[in-house]
Amino acid sequence: MRYFRELFRSVVAFGVVALMVPSGGKPLLSAGQRRQTASNRASSDKAAANWPRFRGPASNPVSDNPKLPVRWSKTENVEWVADVPGVGWSSPVVWGKRIFVTAATSQQPMKQPSLGTDYSNEYLAELRAQGLSAEEVNKRLYARDREMPHEIVISLMLYCYDLESGKRLWERQIFHGNPRGARHSKNSYASETPVTDGERVYVYFTDYGLYAYDFAGKQVWATPLERHETHRDWGTGASPALHGDRLFVLNDNEQQGFLAAFNTRTGKELWRKPRSLDASRKTGWSTPFVWENSLRTEVVTVGPGAAISYGLDGTELWRMKRMAVGTIQSPFAWNDLLYVTSGTPGEDNRPIAAIRAGGSGDITPPEPENKNEHVVWYDRLAGGTYLPTPLIYKNALYVLSEKGIFTRHNAETGERIFRSRVAPEAAAFTASPWAYNGKVFVLSEEGDTFVINAAEQYQLLGVNSLGEFAMATPAIVGDRLLIRTQSCLYSIRNRR
Repeated sequence: MRYFRELFRSVVAFGVVALMVPSGGKPLLSAGQRRQTASNRASSDKAAANWPRFRGPASNPVSDNPKLPVRWSKTENVEWVADVPGVGWSSPVVWGKRIFVTAATSQQPMKQPSLGTDYSNEYLAELRAQGLSAEEVNKRLYARDREMPHEIVISLMLYCYDLESGKRLWERQIFHGNPRGARHSKNSYASETPVTDGERVYVYFTDYGLYAYDFAGKQVWATPLERHETHRDWGTGASPALHGDRLFVLNDNEQQGFLAAFNTRTGKELWRKPRSLDASRKTGWSTPFVWENSLRTEVVTVGPGAAISYGLDGTELWRMKRMAVGTIQSPFAWNDLLYVTSGTPGEDNRPIAAIRAGGSGDITPPEPENKNEHVVWYDRLAGGTYLPTPLIYKNALYVLSEKGIFTRHNAETGERIFRSRVAPEAAAFTASPWAYNGKVFVLSEEGDTFVINAAEQYQLLGVNSLGEFAMATPAIVGDRLLIRTQSCLYSIRNRR
């Protein structure tokens, strides 16, 4: 941290640098793209007041409110700090003056996460080097890094906070008892982010069900769901998506994955589409994305080995293979192009692909091709970020890996502009990056936000430290930035 503090003190001021279009000129947009740009602008305007889902209204967390803060600490530019009891890595969602956050609480100590993604594999290697049997190795690994249902009693909670003051207005217990499934210590029992339409907040706990509450905290309906096994008991984490009067949930698991739609008024299941995936491992944690493009509205999913798009009635529209088995990142769109990404270290395919609207059937480019009528570009290794979802800001695509490698690409062509380590000691990232006012922000698991110049050459401008473990992606609401750490919710706002 000394390095970061010295770096921060060396920065006299943060400059606002305008981005150049990577191709050297202004991109030419089709009529459909112009309509989508207008739609994106409307979504951005709505973001000034509301942040209704994971990664914001357009699933691309950007804003250009000039009053948003660039510098903060545990005391500087902190409007308020609220305690969030329990453990949960869901993001805050906001509508009007209400903030909603979920968590799991327990009277017993809960197993805590460690930095990075290698500690389980490193421990596994240590145990194997001792010559232990496979059964004993697995037993010890689970004892250290898994929380099993018989070990703990939990309460699944929904909290509502006031945006202006940070006061907790109400809390609701949704479940109490032994958890229905296990979790990895890096995961939580409350990793799925809620979604809201301004009338109700919809809470999804994968192994338990869907729940709707009004803004006064009254439960409107509850729809129980069955539990499914996850790969090596890692737990769940895919958040719901909302479109009109329908909620969509994606559950990729080891038994039978599915995409399902539910009525927001009643909680009734409207349809369920079984997933057909060829990968040997079936579990995924990617949040579905409702893509309102110039031709139609579709529900885009990324699962082990394939990206699959569905109509609002559950009909499969298209699929693209050559995706990774590891699927945590979520799809998003920009200028009528859809971006899908997946991948974990060591996989042969860790791609990012940009896809045009209107595809049908199998749109996979045959190897070694990286484009076709529907796929604008496909980069086999660009998307292996494992945990954070990439970001598009001012025509550039920014990709952050879980180990702190930060890359800028031309969003239209996929061409890589630069690749750099965020900082020498920054090597553990889960939260997705966000951007505003000419800067890209990346939050490390140590609670340090690195401020990066959104330009064609890498430049680290400073570091803002909150000094507490953090994995949730922040929310941008008007001139406020809401950051959730392990035990607190911060409202970061420039002092007036």
